[in-house]
Amino acid sequence: MTAAYEHRNPEAQSAPLGADYQTVHPGGEAGLPPETCGSGGSGGPEGSGGTAVRSRWRAAWPLLTGVVVVLGLVVTSLFVGVYDIAGAEGGWDMFFITRVPRTIALVLAGATMAMAGLVMQLMTQNRFVEPTTTGTTEWAGLGLLVTMLLVPQASIFDRMFGSVLFAFVGTMVFFAFLQRVTLKSSLIVPVIGIMLGAVVGAFSTYLALQTDMLQQLGIWFAGSFTGVVRGRYELLFIVLAIGILIFLLADRFTVAGLGKDIATNIGLNHTAVLLTGVSMIAIVTGVVTVVIGSLPFLGLIVPNVVSMFRGDNLRTNLPWVCLVGIAVVTVCDIIGRTIIMPFEVPVSLILGVVGAIVFIGLLVRRRKHV
Repeated sequence: MTAAYEHRNPEAQSAPLGADYQTVHPGGEAGLPPETCGSGGSGGPEGSGGTAVRSRWRAAWPLLTGVVVVLGLVVTSLFVGVYDIAGAEGGWDMFFITRVPRTIALVLAGATMAMAGLVMQLMTQNRFVEPTTTGTTEWAGLGLLVTMLLVPQASIFDRMFGSVLFAFVGTMVFFAFLQRVTLKSSLIVPVIGIMLGAVVGAFSTYLALQTDMLQQLGIWFAGSFTGVVRGRYELLFIVLAIGILIFLLADRFTVAGLGKDIATNIGLNHTAVLLTGVSMIAIVTGVVTVVIGSLPFLGLIVPNVVSMFRGDNLRTNLPWVCLVGIAVVTVCDIIGRTIIMPFEVPVSLILGVVGAIVFIGLLVRRRKHV
């Protein structure tokens, strides 16, 4: 049947892997060429146009609904907190000093950390990896600590540079380990990353103990948006640029995720794409670690949840990954602000609990399907 299909449709032989029938025959329905399709079987241009409009609307309305829901969460975040914005003196000044920067940070960190997790899963061909299960976050924290020890008066940009540099090195070390591991099951890969992260975290703790910076290290890793105010969050706009680049390079990441042999056979420089992906992951992780702290399991939860409902089409899943990432972080932050008000629970604590439950659920679900 496949051979007959390719004989009738020579374009299908050159279609990229993962392309659906609509790519080969735009406008086609149920395996038929476009000229035989249409509203009511008329095949006329008006019927075909109406069908295309309805099809686009059916595809777009869930995404529009998601955008509305996320906007509602963002607006809610702006008005949740102990400080009385409307009644207190200088309330609106406080609104723009703290609430707006905090909400922007929630949006940027949530979207880009989720996208970074998705890119890392493609690069490793494993659904259970993301910056906190590969040691990247621990390496970023070590870079932050080393920078503060070497340059005590380091600016936030200097700390970001050290964190990004160490995150890049640590991610490359992880990939180097993967190249030398013969058994690359879905469970072995994240176990290797978690072990590497534990070793790096232990060294960071020892170094902090020896230099009386243990408390500072705990604050850095406590992933909280409490300290995000105007003048301290602007570095996060760097990760916005990285997010845009991930959208532009989505097709290349998809092909690279099919493996080095397939990527090379169709003319893609697999090594260059891999280095680009690792660099993006390092920048996102380093910047978020410096400004916010650790956001555990975010890059694991979001891509897997989106994939369960929408499949594995990276190009169409990216907007959903962004929206769900923003929603998860925002909901966790709102819970952290209200659960023991007037105090706050770090968002990393809530994310860690939710992420651990989802991680175990994914492992159990995969075992049932093996």
